[in-house]
Amino acid sequence: MPLPPISRRGALSAIAAAPVLLAAPMALGAPRVRTSPKSGLEPVILGAGEHRYECIHDCVTPPTHIVFGNTHGVCTDAAGHIYIKHTVHASSSTPDAIAVFDPRGAFVRSFAPQHKGGAHGLHYSKEPAGEFLYLCDQARGIVEKITLTGDVVWSRGCPLESGVYDSPGEYHPTNIAVVPWGLPGPAAARAGEFYIADGYGKSWIHHFSAKGELLRTWGGPGKERGQLSCPHGLRIDARDPETPLLVVADRSNKRLQYFTLEGVHHSFVTEELKAPCHFDTRGEVLLVPDLQARVTLLDKSNRLITHLGDDNDFRLRDKPRDQFIPGKFIAPHGACFDASGDILVVEWVEVGRVTRLRRVG
Repeated sequence: MPLPPISRRGALSAIAAAPVLLAAPMALGAPRVRTSPKSGLEPVILGAGEHRYECIHDCVTPPTHIVFGNTHGVCTDAAGHIYIKHTVHASSSTPDAIAVFDPRGAFVRSFAPQHKGGAHGLHYSKEPAGEFLYLCDQARGIVEKITLTGDVVWSRGCPLESGVYDSPGEYHPTNIAVVPWGLPGPAAARAGEFYIADGYGKSWIHHFSAKGELLRTWGGPGKERGQLSCPHGLRIDARDPETPLLVVADRSNKRLQYFTLEGVHHSFVTEELKAPCHFDTRGEVLLVPDLQARVTLLDKSNRLITHLGDDNDFRLRDKPRDQFIPGKFIAPHGACFDASGDILVVEWVEVGRVTRLRRVG
């Protein structure tokens, strides 16, 4: 689906790539070969100071019956298992849109064939009843809550009760955020409430109760305060736990937009951003995968810490893997921290790519 102004068709028509050599993929935990820098096998280190990372591309390898399509979502569970959500490549012999790997990168299982082709947002939530995944299927206009093995808890389509849609076909949800359990103060009563971003549809945010009742809708297309253009990702930013806010990747407006949990505009972040896609947090750091070829880290005041793997644009996104440049990103679409502080990055590339940024700083 077109993503104005960063449309997929426009991106493909602008591609002009030169072939380069790619170091061989390496599984997590495998011994690394240390040779001379001229060999191309020396570790690629990104970042600076306390935020230095070894860049390990293709850090998980799916079994032969699974071929990644565009890798759109990534998260980890309490045991450290890695969940990759992808659109499924045409050559894949299984339609499963989620592949699960253990912390060392070994394949565990796959599921969610119903999301083939439309797989998009992926959110992990640890709740009193257990651990769950929330899935957005932008093509089918569906959001689901499922178990870690793929059993569907509930499925929800277009919120026609919001009054902003003439038909379900206008609704194309891209990501979901859930208010976590354990927040202090008034936010504690909101645990389990969730927000859905209609990023590829009409640019609305829908706020639901923990029981799935629509509470409010806000946003809509535009550039003014409170308006959005491709609200692609969103998350509860609880780096200040006393005042948690909803941060939205207002992608086509090239900014972050903060809202209160009631949907009132709070603030903008406009510096150091090109096409922000989604978020994760660890301590005081906000992690922002940026579709225009880099991963950005911001401090608690949302000032730049560093850009990682910046390659300026996504000209290589439909090219063969042997043309990818080691240490450079193409189109980061999702990213998350794991329990050790490493960063996992998935990219909007036709053959899929999962990169581990192993913390060394």
